[in-house]
Amino acid sequence: MSTPHVHVFDAYGTLFNVHAAIARHRAAAGPDADRFSEIWRVKQLEYAWTLTLAGHYADFWTLTERALDYAFDRVPTVSRALRERLLDAYLTLDAFADARAALSELKARGRRIAILSNGTPRMLDAAVQASSISPLCDAVLSVDAVRLYKPRPQVYALVTDRFGIKPDEVVFVSSNRWDIMGAASFGFRTVWVNRAQMPREYPHQPPAHTVSDLSALPSLVF
Repeated sequence: MSTPHVHVFDAYGTLFNVHAAIARHRAAAGPDADRFSEIWRVKQLEYAWTLTLAGHYADFWTLTERALDYAFDRVPTVSRALRERLLDAYLTLDAFADARAALSELKARGRRIAILSNGTPRMLDAAVQASSISPLCDAVLSVDAVRLYKPRPQVYALVTDRFGIKPDEVVFVSSNRWDIMGAASFGFRTVWVNRAQMPREYPHQPPAHTVSDLSALPSLVF
């Protein structure tokens, strides 16, 4: 197998905290804030999967808005007056504390860095700029280019096409186990960032490594 020189990161949940938007407005959201944020995230992903399976596409910002509206319906204790503030916060989600340091160390070791995400180019540009990791990224790739969502193989092929490399030359990093399954099926070497200590699943497409945060990433051997 070739030595991997490209590290590719999922964005939401891996580099950027998807619950940071509600965290900024927790006091206004009230006691059901965490439940509200979890529903928002689950529906956002569900819409991406079901539309792809049905042969349809709407961009991730549209799905984010639809999922937010669903969360308001499910959790009426959270005021709809927060809608625009939550959407504004989602555009500039906080990066995890370990993200920039890990990317900087990989870059210092000569690795190329890319992001591969369901997010729209506008969403990704806003988050990358807000977190100051733009100088570390050689490419920021969005599913908008193929109008399909992960874990479709056409999405992961955006990486190999962009860098002109084989799948086994890529280390793919995600906190989403279903994303690791898709990337492993495509042939990437995978690292599951299991921040929440979730149970193992998809036993036939295991990650090459499992870590609890990104700080362990530069020292991994493939």
